[in-house]
Amino acid sequence: MRKIGIVVLILAIAACKPAPKKEEVKEEIVEIEKPKYPEALGKVLERHGGMDAWRQKRTMTYALQKPNFKEVHTIDLYSRKDRIDTEIFSMGFDGEQAWLLDTEKKYTGNVGFYHNLIFYFYAMPFVLADEGIIYGDTEDLEFEGKNYPGIEISYESGVGASSKDQYFIHYDPDTNEMAWLGYTVTYRSGEVSDNVKWIRYDDWTDINGVVLPNSISWYKYEGRTLLEPANTLTFESVSLSTDAKEADFYEKPEGAEFVEIKKN
Repeated sequence: MRKIGIVVLILAIAACKPAPKKEEVKEEIVEIEKPKYPEALGKVLERHGGMDAWRQKRTMTYALQKPNFKEVHTIDLYSRKDRIDTEIFSMGFDGEQAWLLDTEKKYTGNVGFYHNLIFYFYAMPFVLADEGIIYGDTEDLEFEGKNYPGIEISYESGVGASSKDQYFIHYDPDTNEMAWLGYTVTYRSGEVSDNVKWIRYDDWTDINGVVLPNSISWYKYEGRTLLEPANTLTFESVSLSTDAKEADFYEKPEGAEFVEIKKN
């Protein structure tokens, strides 16, 4: 009986002890970074495969057939280093400086202007989500009785070689597919231009989950009135890879010379 009493006493004391406090579980709030571009551009990007698919790709290559030779363009999509190879000459950008390999002195263009020019036209609309871009409103573009809403693109000072350039992307309101690109060129003059050139985008293909143009066509124009095609650029042998090139692929090769890139 005495043992039973002791057990009862122990149980009674235990019952009087305050219950341990439950630890408060703090929910970790993860802030999802909002896109820095407008909702309308986000819909266009999604229509073309989406930024997630684009960011998974590392190396882009394509070929352009010129009258006397073929150009093979290679771009590192992370660093934006680039290289153009032909049978006659090569040029590139190593991340800091542009270079030209032209032992026969055949190239007569502007390396600083051209080395990545076509890439930016080809990689639309994805390059319009780059850092340093300022977005604005622009009036619809009308063509053949249809209105194409648009977004104005400008750049923060010092971004790229021509931060004074402007772009105008216009898209199909029914499909959100990119339809037109207007752009100004200030590289040679350094002065802001109001002469907007126009490119039509209406020939698309899916490359590993990313929708890119088969071809693009420059149009004749009178202000914002679009007339007829002036010339078409066709992209061949297109490749998008998740692999990077060797570290020295974009470096200035032996015999090449660095070329100054003029910045506006």
